[in-house]
Amino acid sequence: MNLSIIIPLLNEEESINELYQWITKVMQSNGYSYELIFIDDGSIDQSWNIITKLAKDDFTVRGIRFLENFGKSQALHAGFVKAQGDVIITMDADLQDNPEEIPALYQMIDEDDYDLVSGWKKIRYDSKIAKNLPSKLFNFAARKTSGLQLHDFNCGLKAYKHKVIKNIEVTGEMHRYIPVLAKNAGFSNIGEKIVKHQARKYGETKFGMERFIIGFLDLITISFISRFGKRPMHFFGAMGALMLLVGFLFALYLGVDKLFLHPSGRLITERPPFYIALTSMILGSQFFVAGFLGELILQSKKDTKNYIIKENI
Repeated sequence: MNLSIIIPLLNEEESINELYQWITKVMQSNGYSYELIFIDDGSIDQSWNIITKLAKDDFTVRGIRFLENFGKSQALHAGFVKAQGDVIITMDADLQDNPEEIPALYQMIDEDDYDLVSGWKKIRYDSKIAKNLPSKLFNFAARKTSGLQLHDFNCGLKAYKHKVIKNIEVTGEMHRYIPVLAKNAGFSNIGEKIVKHQARKYGETKFGMERFIIGFLDLITISFISRFGKRPMHFFGAMGALMLLVGFLFALYLGVDKLFLHPSGRLITERPPFYIALTSMILGSQFFVAGFLGELILQSKKDTKNYIIKENI
């Protein structure tokens, strides 16, 4: 089929039917073959009952239900596992993403050969203090750390090639960094498209200010993994060498001072530099061990992957 449209949601009973009708109209007017996958992330309203009814009436509709609220990343991952379309579209269920953008996104993937296209809500209808300003700061930091020149990393409206979603794993709160995950997986042809943003019609946003704190922590994590995930010894080894050098210099200073400069002075163990040297050497050794363990784990994964590939051949 041409398209898989994945829609994670939480307590969006007012908007589901309207969104379904809107998407169906766009799909039929363009003649696409498609599937519509709703992922109910632990809703406590009537969302799942509405999805169930839609699925009974329309074979293009599929539903996945979480018994608890696991988060948007887990919902998207579940949708990625089930998706069968050549092009995958993700969008939010609150009617703020415009389904009429789908044909242009599909064309950028299918004809222009992008691996991933991220939407850019250039004109937003959110609170400037609660959302717009934090989003700008967040996106600025993401651009600087990832090297991807996207304006809106967290836009829910995105398009992917099928092979992209099958080669990335979205866990934790990493849905904000799917373009970065795709880049780290080797998909470098990542584009951006300005998309229409709608004012929220029903209910209230499910995300508070805490999402930006979590987002920045995740940004640090993914930045570290992207730089050192395939070569942990480069980070831990450098830190270990630095700490060992500091410890060695302090130990050398203490030895020279005790043997040649102040032989009758205080015992080495009574002087603060001794504990600096001891702590530095212990920490340096631990950093080195962490680096070696990381390299061993990576090597074992590579060996397992090669074995699996040979078995498949």
